[in-house]
Amino acid sequence: MASAADRMQQSVNFGKFAQATDLKKRLWFTIGALIIFRLLSYVPLPGVDPTALGLLAGKTSGGVLDFFNTFSGGSLKRMSLTALGVMPYITASIVVQLATSLSPQLGAIKKEGESGRKKLNQYTRYGTVLLTAIQGFVIAKGLETIGANNGVQAVVEPGTLFRVAAVVSLIGGTMFLMWLGEQITSRGIGNGVSLIIMAGIVANLPTTIVNLMESGRSGSINPAVILGVVAAVALLVLFICFMERAQRRILIQYPKRQTQRGMQADRSHLPLKLNTAGVIPPIFASSLLLLPLTISQFAGNRVAGESRWGDLIITLNQYLQHGSPVYMTLYGAGIIFFSFFYTAVVFNPEETADNLKRYGGFIPGIRPGKNTETYFDYVLTRITVLGAGYLTIICLVPELVMSSLGVSLALTGTSLLIVVNVTMDTVTQIQSHLLAHQYGDLIKKAKLKGGRLR
Repeated sequence: MASAADRMQQSVNFGKFAQATDLKKRLWFTIGALIIFRLLSYVPLPGVDPTALGLLAGKTSGGVLDFFNTFSGGSLKRMSLTALGVMPYITASIVVQLATSLSPQLGAIKKEGESGRKKLNQYTRYGTVLLTAIQGFVIAKGLETIGANNGVQAVVEPGTLFRVAAVVSLIGGTMFLMWLGEQITSRGIGNGVSLIIMAGIVANLPTTIVNLMESGRSGSINPAVILGVVAAVALLVLFICFMERAQRRILIQYPKRQTQRGMQADRSHLPLKLNTAGVIPPIFASSLLLLPLTISQFAGNRVAGESRWGDLIITLNQYLQHGSPVYMTLYGAGIIFFSFFYTAVVFNPEETADNLKRYGGFIPGIRPGKNTETYFDYVLTRITVLGAGYLTIICLVPELVMSSLGVSLALTGTSLLIVVNVTMDTVTQIQSHLLAHQYGDLIKKAKLKGGRLR
C-alpha cells in the first residue's frame, strides 16, 4: 500500500514538473550552456598541433597540471580555448573581496547596494582579463620550450605571433565562460560558475572509472582496494550530505501580540549552517595555489638550466607538487582561512543584531544590541571551527589515503565536495521553482473561484 502511495506521489511530482514551463526552459538553457562549454573544451588554440600535444601531455603528466586539468574538464591537457577555465575569474573575485575588507574606499562602494555590486563586478572582470593575460603569456612561452625539451614540437610556428594569438584566445575563452556562467545564474538553474566547474569535474569521471576497472582487470590494483574505494566514496557522499544540512538553530522571540486566543508571543528560529562558506574555501584555496604553481611550472621548464632562478623554480615546483606535504599544508591552511573569511563576508553579526532590534526580536536571555552581536559572533566562531575542520578533513584525508594506496582518482575529496554541494544546491532551486509554480496555480484557482462567487 505504501509503495502504491509513493508511486502516486511521484506521478503527481512528475505532473507538476511537466506543467512548470518556466522551469523546463531554465533547465534546457542550463543543459545547452553546459554542452557549449564542453564543445569549446575540444577547440585547440591556434598554432597548436593536437597530435604532438597529446604526446607531450603523456610525457609531462602528473603534478599540479593534472589537478588543474581536472577543474577545467580536460581543457588544459588539450590546450583548448578554455584551458584556464574560470579559475582566473575566481582568483580575481578573491582579490576583490579581500580588497573590500581591507580598503575603506572599496568597502564604501560595497555598501552602495546594487550600484556598488556592479562596480565591484566590473573590477573583477578587469582583474580576470589581467590574470588570464599573465597566465596565458607564460603558458604560451612555456609550451614552446617544453615541447623542444621533450623532443616534441607542439607549436607549429613558435614566435611572437603565436604568443599573441594564444593570449587573446585564452582571454576570449575565459571571458566567454565567465559570461556563460552569469547567463546560467540569471536565466538557468543554479550557480553558473559552480556548475561549469562541476561539469568539468564530472566530464573526467568516465575515464577515471574505466582506468580504475582496467587496473583491477590487469591486476595492477587489488580488486579489494577498488571495492574499498567505491565504498569510501559512497560513505563520503553520505557524510557530506549530512554535514551540509547540519544547522545551529537560534531561538528568536518577538513581543507578545493580541490574537483570538489571547496574548501570544511569536517565535522563530535563525538557522546557521555548520558550513556557512559552502564550497568557496576549497575553490579559493586551490585557485590561489594553482595560479603561482602553473606559472612557475611553465616558467621553470622554460628557464631550466639557464640561470640559478630556473633551478630555484624547479626546486620550488618539486616541493609544491600536488600531494606533497608542503602543498597539503598550504592547502589546508588556505581552506581554514577562507572558511572564516567568507563566513564573515556572508554573515554580519552586527547587521543581524541591528535588524533584530529594529523589528523587536530578541534571543531569550540575551539583551538586544551589543550583547546579541557578541552572542552571534561567539556561536558563529564555534560552528565555523567545526565547519573548517570538516572541509579540511574532506579535502585532505582522501588524497592522503589515495597517495598511500597508490591510487590516482580524478574525483578527489575536493572534487567530490564540489559535485555534491553544487548538486544539492541545484536540486534545492528546482524544488523551489516547483513549489512556487504550485502556489501560483493555487492562487490562480482561488482568484477564479472568487470571481465566480461574485
